[in-house]
Amino acid sequence: MTEQRLSSGDAAPDFALPDSTGKSVSLSDFRGQAVVVYFYPAAGTPGCTKQACDFRDSLAQLNDAGYQVLGISPDKPAKLAKFVENEQLTFPLLSDEDKHVLTAWGAFGEKKNYGRVYQGVIRSTFIVDAEGKIANAFYNVRATGHVAKLIRDLGIAA
Repeated sequence: MTEQRLSSGDAAPDFALPDSTGKSVSLSDFRGQAVVVYFYPAAGTPGCTKQACDFRDSLAQLNDAGYQVLGISPDKPAKLAKFVENEQLTFPLLSDEDKHVLTAWGAFGEKKNYGRVYQGVIRSTFIVDAEGKIANAFYNVRATGHVAKLIRDLGIAA
């Protein structure tokens, strides 16, 4: 199975997913605004916690530059709610339990770890422009340091 990967200029696949409170959030809700959509494997794990906290700590800077942030994982809303509470996260985390959105964005597929091949979440970040097109697609990003690099890549002044 070959994974479909998104590239700059592609239309961002729309979605409607429940957030940590169970409220449905759609990508189209943000039309007219730039959005950072990031996919991560599991709430509460060390790498995902580091990445989420980096987004939290950089949120004002991203918002001031006109970017909203959405995090998506296959976790259930209840697990996301606990993650939001534990880490005082201030942006929506969305639940994609059936992995349809992860798959549509090319963020779920074959991974290799220590020689073992398996299906899993590919840590990925996308910049969606105000018209709903992919401006940037970053696959296989590192949890640590990614948000700082993203801010540099976007030309957002510190």
